[in-house]
Amino acid sequence: MQQVKSGDVVKVHYTGKLTSGEEFDSSAGREPLEFTVGAGMMIKGFDAAMPGMTLGEKKTISIAPEDAYGPRSEEAIISFPKEHVPAEMKVEAGMTLTLTNQMGQPVPVVVVEVKEDVIVLDANHFLAGQTLIFDIELVEIAG
Repeated sequence: MQQVKSGDVVKVHYTGKLTSGEEFDSSAGREPLEFTVGAGMMIKGFDAAMPGMTLGEKKTISIAPEDAYGPRSEEAIISFPKEHVPAEMKVEAGMTLTLTNQMGQPVPVVVVEVKEDVIVLDANHFLAGQTLIFDIELVEIAG
């Protein structure tokens, strides 16, 4: 039976959950996720779980933050001057906004707190610092 190896293009169905059981992503009702194993397209822990899997195999994996989205970083907490926010824009704690980094790429941030002269933003990935649980089913090996 063919086993997945690095460089194979695979298709998987998956469900991602937090350790609390809260689901954060799933391919249910969608096309399976296609990626090249070992090409850096997936978080490290997900990628590392693929080699050796066989067609139709299902497994549940637990991925530590270091092999997922990394630990939460205090350096990703930003104080953004209120004077740079358009006056008509109503900003409230809990809102998700999108900033642009120096390379012009979008960076989602969450408003943590609105102070008198600054808005405190959290640019950590929403899954940073979390252990992730994935149920994976291998549905195709393209070779």
